[in-house]
Amino acid sequence: MEFFSRRARTIAPYTAGEQPKSGIFVKLNTNENPYPPSPRVAEAVAAFPCERLRLYPNPDGDSLRDAVAAFEGVERENVYLSNGSDEALALAFAAFFDDVRAACFADVTYSFYEVFAAMFGVTTRIVPLKEDFTLDIAGMRAADCAGYFIANPNAPTGIATAAEEMEKWIASMPERLFVIDEAYADFSGETCVPLTEKYGNLLVVKTFSKSHSLAGIRCGYAVGAPALIGGLMRMKNSFNSYPVDALCMAVCAASLSDRAYHEETVKRVAEERERLKKGLCGLGLTVLPSRSNFLFAGRGKVPAGEIYARLKAEGVLVRHWNKPRIADFCRITVGTPEQDDILLEKLKIILS
Repeated sequence: MEFFSRRARTIAPYTAGEQPKSGIFVKLNTNENPYPPSPRVAEAVAAFPCERLRLYPNPDGDSLRDAVAAFEGVERENVYLSNGSDEALALAFAAFFDDVRAACFADVTYSFYEVFAAMFGVTTRIVPLKEDFTLDIAGMRAADCAGYFIANPNAPTGIATAAEEMEKWIASMPERLFVIDEAYADFSGETCVPLTEKYGNLLVVKTFSKSHSLAGIRCGYAVGAPALIGGLMRMKNSFNSYPVDALCMAVCAASLSDRAYHEETVKRVAEERERLKKGLCGLGLTVLPSRSNFLFAGRGKVPAGEIYARLKAEGVLVRHWNKPRIADFCRITVGTPEQDDILLEKLKIILS
């Protein structure tokens, strides 16, 4: 570590979910979609001219920006592309917040926010969720900050704040920036994207990883007023001029073109989420009201850490954090009915 900067020595990096290197697991720990991407994705890969790979892609990804704009009902100037939604979130910290302009977020939320803040030297204001794990909007309004990072639905709880309630908050505080992380919003049936046409203080960040079944391609985007998109562009062009590659653009555009497949996949996951929730509750677990593609379950007869370890030993991966307030819960990705049945059968034995 003798060559490390002070920041490299002191920062606590984000810890991603386990990616098994060997063995066969029922993998319900990283919120991947259990269904394959649209068949049009495979067609796009097969049709992609490999000779194009010797050339740099369009630095701003205009072809995919157009596809995203058409899908979301906005204009190209309202869209920013990134290497996964994480990159858009990271550059939002760099573009809009600093040691004076503090960023506010919840205590139990996407843990990368705290890492990004430390990475870019951003002052933070942490507001605890309420006892029922919903947002403490009054507490966040009272915080001395320049804006907010809000995962909606929240991770890892899965709880969503209604778009109507979000709009009231956004409209009442035009001097503060709202960065709404909608990685899981497609599974909730609500999005704040239409509000970006009305409010210049709103940036919505989305991803192709979850509802589009493209976690392996690493692409995300942000939607907002041109001034906010311009701020992200300034950061992008100071960090990586070409964050989205040509093949990625073709793949993601193909997925967006198949809206019917996307809607059907989202519906299947949402329906299975409710079936899985019923099964978990039937085993005596407390399950928070999720609007995402995962469930936060625990407070059963067996500690959540033990449930996680015993499931892993049985070939089923879920996610557990040994942290205050959430140590008695596991986050469980909604899988296929067959995967979820295996999970429920293993849990039945563990909890008995």
